[in-house]
Amino acid sequence: MSIDSRDQVLAILGSVPEGTVVSYGQVAEMAGLGRGARQVGRILKTLPEGTQIPWHRVVNASGYISVSEPGKTRQIRQLCQENIPVIGGRVDMKKYRWDPSENS
Repeated sequence: MSIDSRDQVLAILGSVPEGTVVSYGQVAEMAGLGRGARQVGRILKTLPEGTQIPWHRVVNASGYISVSEPGKTRQIRQLCQENIPVIGGRVDMKKYRWDPSENS
């Protein structure tokens, strides 16, 4: 993956509004990576501790938290702080998925 692709993914993540979530695949598509959801996941794994990039707003296509502990607990806590309920490890994508075509 090129540095440009990584930068594009990080820019997209930085634009996801508080109170919304995106899927790995949605980010990949927006970054021009096609079906590169796993590439997005790999990029997120390389983020340094304490990053300001809102990585916690990324879930799988079904709304489930895909990261393992202790990141899962941290992600759920951060989503709940943004008033995004996580029930059974899942976010309601119909309600909370970011639609960039809407001016959020």
